[in-house]
Amino acid sequence: MNTAASYAPRYDRQVGLWLAACAAVIFGMILLGGVTRLTESGLSMVEWRPLMGIIPPLSEGEWQSVFDKYRQFPEYRLVNYGMTLHEFKVIFMYEYLHRVLGRLIGLLFFIPLVYFALRQRIRPGLLPKLLLLFVLGGCQGLLGWYMVQSGLVDRPDVSQYRLTAHFGLAVIIYGFMLWLVLDLLAPPAGTRRSVLAPWALGFVLLVYLMMLSGGFVAGTNAGFSYNTWPLMGPTFIPEGLYRTDPAWLAAFEDVVTIQFNHRIFAYLLTALVLALAVAVLRREPAARVRRGAWLLLAALLLQVVLGISTLLLHVPVPLAAAHQGGAVLLLSCALFLAHGLRRLPAGGLP
Repeated sequence: MNTAASYAPRYDRQVGLWLAACAAVIFGMILLGGVTRLTESGLSMVEWRPLMGIIPPLSEGEWQSVFDKYRQFPEYRLVNYGMTLHEFKVIFMYEYLHRVLGRLIGLLFFIPLVYFALRQRIRPGLLPKLLLLFVLGGCQGLLGWYMVQSGLVDRPDVSQYRLTAHFGLAVIIYGFMLWLVLDLLAPPAGTRRSVLAPWALGFVLLVYLMMLSGGFVAGTNAGFSYNTWPLMGPTFIPEGLYRTDPAWLAAFEDVVTIQFNHRIFAYLLTALVLALAVAVLRREPAARVRRGAWLLLAALLLQVVLGISTLLLHVPVPLAAAHQGGAVLLLSCALFLAHGLRRLPAGGLP
């Protein structure tokens, strides 16, 4: 659909800015998804209507009909029994906005994609990656409904496995898109790759695994099990770790073990960020990667403060949502640094 003969490098900026806008909206989508989870709003819409679902209830009669359907499911009977129609409207709107934003992201991505492809403004080799992103976006919608279904049965809560998979795929889409943005908008590729580049990419993976750990914390409400820091109750290592059969299952289903693992992961990442940033600042004189190292340190500091505050204040919604956003910001800074270390200008320290 696009050829090297018709493509011009000046189009990279247009495509890059479009993808940057999409990534920014996905960032907002991840934040809204966190708020939806924190406010226990995700099960308020008990039907999945990909096309007609974009139209909300418009009359009191329609609102009452939607509310009556919600009252047939376990969350109302076991958690929200006696909820008024006005209270239901609040949780419904969080989930409704989350779903509508997902559809808008699809349009924001698909329509410009078709335009740029037909006008042959997409860099050779990039179109298959963009199509993969579109397919992943569709899978994300299906996975979201698969997650909601797990809470419409006998247990009035979504599966932590499906929740973490839904969150993890959103982060993959965001990270992949941001990497393409950096390819398109960053300065021209240099002639040298830093010896620290593989370590930086490994750190990106660790941040992602840390975010998945946070998904299990959210999915099991493990953040409420111990609200003290640096100790968990009276000790650093709480009693009851890995006391399941089999023991490895505790890492995904026991709230004490899940919170402990998340804390230890945070300590490990903090040490690794400091080591990586110091190494970059000592070895690499290029302004872009030095800026990336400082940004990574700033994002780490913000995330640590948000994480501890969220824990000590018993997981208030604004702070917990900010903590999730801080994780995405930390991943963004890690990607920026890793990308810069792979395309350095010639010269510099050996």
